[in-house]
Parts: sequence; C-alpha cells; structure tokens
Amino acid sequence: MRRTVRFTLLLAFVSAVMAGCGGDDAAQRDTAPAETAEKTQVRERTGASIRVGLVTDVGSLADRSFNSLASEGLRRADEELGAAGRVVVSRSNRDHVRNLSAFAQRGYDLVIGVGSSMARPVETVAGRFPGTHFAIVDVSQAAMLSKPQNVRGLLFAEQEAGYLVGYLAGLVVAETGGTKPTVSSVGGRKIPSVDRYIAGFVAGVRAASPGIATLSGYSQDFVDQAKCKEIALDQISRGSTIVFGVAGRCGLGALNAAAEQNVQGVGVDADQAELGDHILTSALKRVDVAVYQTIQEVQDGAFTGGDDAVFDVASGGVGLGNVSVEVPGEIIARVNSVQTRIA
Repeated sequence: MRRTVRFTLLLAFVSAVMAGCGGDDAAQRDTAPAETAEKTQVRERTGASIRVGLVTDVGSLADRSFNSLASEGLRRADEELGAAGRVVVSRSNRDHVRNLSAFAQRGYDLVIGVGSSMARPVETVAGRFPGTHFAIVDVSQAAMLSKPQNVRGLLFAEQEAGYLVGYLAGLVVAETGGTKPTVSSVGGRKIPSVDRYIAGFVAGVRAASPGIATLSGYSQDFVDQAKCKEIALDQISRGSTIVFGVAGRCGLGALNAAAEQNVQGVGVDADQAELGDHILTSALKRVDVAVYQTIQEVQDGAFTGGDDAVFDVASGGVGLGNVSVEVPGEIIARVNSVQTRIA
C-alpha cells in the first residue's frame, strides 16, 4: 500500500501533458457538530476496538464518488474489524473545522477528512489535538505548512487510472473510425488530482491513436450536475463520442448528457456501470480501500502519521472498472497488457 509511485516513461509523458493543460476556511473554535450536517451512524458497538469519525466533503453520500466510497470503507471496517464509525456529511466548507473538532474532542481514535477542501481544517484541528490520529483523502501531509506528525495523507496515482481509460477510449474510437474522431473530459475544480486524471486520459488516448482530438473543460464545481452537463453537451456538439466525467456528483451531469446524446461516458472514482449501457468503463479510485486500510493500521497499532500513503495500480488503489460488453475482447486484452506494464 505505502509506496511511492515510480516515475516511468508513462508518468513522464503524463507530466508533459499536464504542463500543457490549461477558499480556505478560517479556523473555528466552535466544536459542536454543524447543525446543517447530515449525520450517519455506521454502528456504535459497546467495547469496539476503535472509534472512527469520518467527515465528508460537501455533497452527499449518494454522490457515487468520493463520499460514498469513503463511507463504504468505514462500513467495511465496521463489519470486518469491529470498528465503531460515524459519518458526518458537511453541507458547507464552513462546517469542516467544527465537525472534525467534535470527533477529536469526544476522544475518537481516528478522524478522517475527505477531499482537498479539508486541507486547512485538518491541519488546524490536528494541531489542537496532537494525541488524535488524522487522515485526509487527496491532500499531502508533506504539503501542510506545519507538517503535523499525527496526520497521514491518502494520495492516489490518478494519472494511471486516467491513462487506462484513455487508452481504452482511444482504441474504441479508432476502431469506430470517422472523419474527425474526438473524445473529451469534464473536470470539476482545477486541482492536482483532477488534473492528473485528465492528463493521464489524454496521454492514454494519444498512445492508443495519436490522431484522435481531445477536448477538455472545467466546471469549477463538484456538486451542480447542470454545469457539467452543459460542458459535456457542448463537447458532444463538437464531435466528442466519449465523455470522461471527472467532477464527483457534478460529473454525473456529464454522463447524463452522454446518455441523452447517444454517446459513451467514462465514470470516475467508483464503478459507475450501473448508470446505464452508455458507460464504457470507469477510472477507479479506491478511496474505500484507503479508508479501510488506514483504520486497520490504527487498530493494529501500526499507524504512523507525518507521512503520505500512495495508492496506485500495483497496490490495487486505482484501476479500470467494468468494461462495456460491446468492447471486443482483443481491445480488452491490449488494455490489460498496458495495465500489467504500469504495475
């Protein structure tokens, strides 16, 4: 699990693509859980080994992405490890410090923040509660100014998953043909994790078929599906036949646009094949695995803060979701071969 991503030719190519790609919260002292937060108890078990508090990013547990995956990891730890967990869904970025503090103040063994908007809040609260273990999804502990030694960053090699779905998309479009084959991506906010997904996607498409055009756009939003849908519809009108939605709940709007316009979509983070037959595949980001393994390390007394854990293809932290049954076996075999080389 805890390994640094190797800098292969693939990653060098992705870095080159990224080079060409085009509000912090004030600390709060109110430690009561935010009144607007949705609270979900996984299970409170008497005598449980450890207690874990999970504070999600803004949105809901039905985002089919980050929040739902993190919650699934906690649920699995509850069932398999006996950990007692509680989830609080933030309705606003202003809720984060309060929600994190509430868990720490109540003596929870591990407090997990989900998403890049948690960076400052986690750093702030971890400084106030040095005896509590913290983990944060998608934020590097090494990038925090105070370098809190009770925090672990949970990072992912999104470029590897992006490359795999891009390579698959490139092969599918190349086989279909057309006068100007085009694929596209719709990102949420322009942050490193989203950029890595998209850069990997573009690199994968180019590796499969250099002549395919790639379009990209950013909604600057992870929640409003209408914003992503509008961008996707524009891309489809410009010839895109495969749309990669990289924007959490907002990205579902891009995939909906693909369904309406009878083109294919690529999901992100979770396997989104259940959305319909128009889903070509999904770029998996196993936030559930990261959460579960972190809880397990705390329970086993093996947790060490002050560092980052990187989840990649080799560790099962990122990968390719279910592939459409319409994709020929020889294409799937070529993609599997690339995945093996990346690992």
